[in-house]
Amino acid sequence: MIIFEHIRCPLNRYTFRIKPVRTWVEKNCEGNVLNLFAGKTKLSVNETRNDLNPDMPADHHLDALDFLKAWQGPKFNTILLDPPYAYRKSMELYKGIICSPFRQLKDAAVSCLEPGGIVITFGYHSIVMGKVREFQAEKIALFSHGGAIHDTIATIERYLPASSTLDSHQNRER
Repeated sequence: MIIFEHIRCPLNRYTFRIKPVRTWVEKNCEGNVLNLFAGKTKLSVNETRNDLNPDMPADHHLDALDFLKAWQGPKFNTILLDPPYAYRKSMELYKGIICSPFRQLKDAAVSCLEPGGIVITFGYHSIVMGKVREFQAEKIALFSHGGAIHDTIATIERYLPASSTLDSHQNRER
């Protein structure tokens, strides 16, 4: 069963500066968190921060795909994906910095995530990682900004690989 939440809030170019969004994210993160497009806002979670823009307060300043391919540290329990939602948005709001092709990014994220871990994605779509990558959607939040402004959709999908003999999510629920 997918849990659905509807939250009214203003819009900000830095998603996690919006208090209801930040609160929702912090409440839903689990364990070690990779914030792949960190921006300006530091979350109250155990996060490793990456942002391509060297002006952002981040631990790493790499292209998201390059970061995922190069990561040698422990796997994460949560990966936050909050890239620019569209090419136009990237050009207008982020000085033309273009992020990696999203399909390749999603494929690479799996190698940095613990089995049973989650990916929290922000954008205009509700299913991102999908069954083909062995993810199951658990929660969808619709952040409604009002007027003619597009809503922001956040999805929590859990990584449940068939090859995993120990499903940590199921064990936590017991």
